[in-house]
Amino acid sequence: MAQENGLFIYGIVPSDVEPTPEAEGVGSPPGEVIAIRHGELAALVSEVGLEEPLGRPADLTAYERLLDGTAVVAPVLPVRFGTVVTGEDAVEDLLAAHHDRFAAALDEVEDRLQYTVHGRFDEQEFISGFLAENASAAALADEVRGRPEIESREQRIRLGEMISQAVELRREAENRDLIDSVGRYAVADAALPPSHELDAVRVSFLVEGDDEDAFVQAVEDFAEHRRDLIRMRLIGPLAPYDFVSAHQLVE
Repeated sequence: MAQENGLFIYGIVPSDVEPTPEAEGVGSPPGEVIAIRHGELAALVSEVGLEEPLGRPADLTAYERLLDGTAVVAPVLPVRFGTVVTGEDAVEDLLAAHHDRFAAALDEVEDRLQYTVHGRFDEQEFISGFLAENASAAALADEVRGRPEIESREQRIRLGEMISQAVELRREAENRDLIDSVGRYAVADAALPPSHELDAVRVSFLVEGDDEDAFVQAVEDFAEHRRDLIRMRLIGPLAPYDFVSAHQLVE
């Protein structure tokens, strides 16, 4: 029995955007990416089997690579990962039903890219600094040091809670400081939930093309002042996942 196919939708772009021949979609083997157009819009799609399982790391990588590469050359509205429709008619119906809203959103992100700053505390540096500043926590650490875990369980739990709270408070402060330091080079910012218990900063910024160099330099300066305490990464340029997406506009 022949496999039924559908169309995986990656994002919405202006109608004059044309996928490159090298563009690869999700699936194994990767699907060919094409553009389906309606009015001033186009949807980037590729064919997938309706029974084909999606969600492998390679699929997510292909999805992000296509959108991020597109964002560098044209505005794009990401469509939620895993969105599959039955055929071209369904894609055209989506574009027709939300044409003006999609077009306006594309105008908003024209020549704007997302960058995400993600930093994680060096555990030993953070704990050492915290104990040096907090006499109660230092006393607890001295109390449990060298004692069997079963005999000092209550104190260890309490110390862990104190460190966890200190990380949370410092994270909030570092996010604020980051936004204060580099936010003037961005048109929008979005603080993101931590992805790890030792996350120090995790903020996305929407940056105008003309301000990219200044923004990157400001992030580098921010990171340099904290290099012993925080391991910082600048991720981007990216599609504007944290600021606008097609599914937000139709819900």
